Amino acid sequence: MYLTKLNPKTNKKLLMIHADDAGLSHSQNKAIISCLEEGNVNSYSIMVPCAHFKEIADFAKKNPKYDYGIHLTLTCEWEKHRFGPVLPLSEVPSLVDKNGHFYKKKEHLQKHSLPSEIEKELKAQIDLAFQYGLQPSHIDSHMYSVACSPAIFKIYKELEIQYQLPVLISRNLFKNTGYDLRNNINQKDLTLEQIHMGTFKEYETGKLGEYYENVLQKLEKGVNLLLIHPAFDDDEMKSITVNHSNFGSEWREIDYNFFTSKRCKTLLQENSIELVDWRDLIK
Repeated sequence: MYLTKLNPKTNKKLLMIHADDAGLSHSQNKAIISCLEEGNVNSYSIMVPCAHFKEIADFAKKNPKYDYGIHLTLTCEWEKHRFGPVLPLSEVPSLVDKNGHFYKKKEHLQKHSLPSEIEKELKAQIDLAFQYGLQPSHIDSHMYSVACSPAIFKIYKELEIQYQLPVLISRNLFKNTGYDLRNNINQKDLTLEQIHMGTFKEYETGKLGEYYENVLQKLEKGVNLLLIHPAFDDDEMKSITVNHSNFGSEWREIDYNFFTSKRCKTLLQENSIELVDWRDLIK
């Protein structure tokens, strides 16, 4: 139902630098806000079930010039920083573990959750965002957990029609989920396939910053999406990401440092990269 304003075969190098996980923590919020105001990030998405949702939601309402979406959340991967649904547990019992928290892994979500309860929770998260006065430009998914089964992915795609908001659909993101739902995408869907995101191997070998440089230097023509998770390597994020170096606090500060750096801005200019956001992609 959504048509791109931009020709996907354009000769321009178009890039959206998108920060995930706003609302996860105060540290995450501070870093993302700094990346928007002082750096090169131009889009972000908000996790409604998290403790610092209202902080970032207040910022979003006061600063509508920055593009933002809803980061639908069905999993909580952290060891000690636990959270669950916005709905009462009695309404969505299949979505939580014995302690009332979201499952850590997508495999557990797929195994235990009922599609009907997933649909209720996803709608509740979007509804809560609207009730708080947000006006998101799009919908995406934490850990792309909506792609862990055809039934859940169908619910996700139907949200576009119900809320008149585009949802992030990408065959390339299936590589990160372990599931292949390419047959569940049709020609009418707005898909973004030139997606870039650092991997644990690049972080582990100290080459994450080098990866980002290579992305900008070798960016292909057309619409590109670069997914990052900026935060600070402070006590708060160290506590949240304890024993979880994959997308941990150190990784997130690398993201912050690179995308607020003069080097990043220079690479964008030198490679004639034009920043776009979701509002530029749809009509």
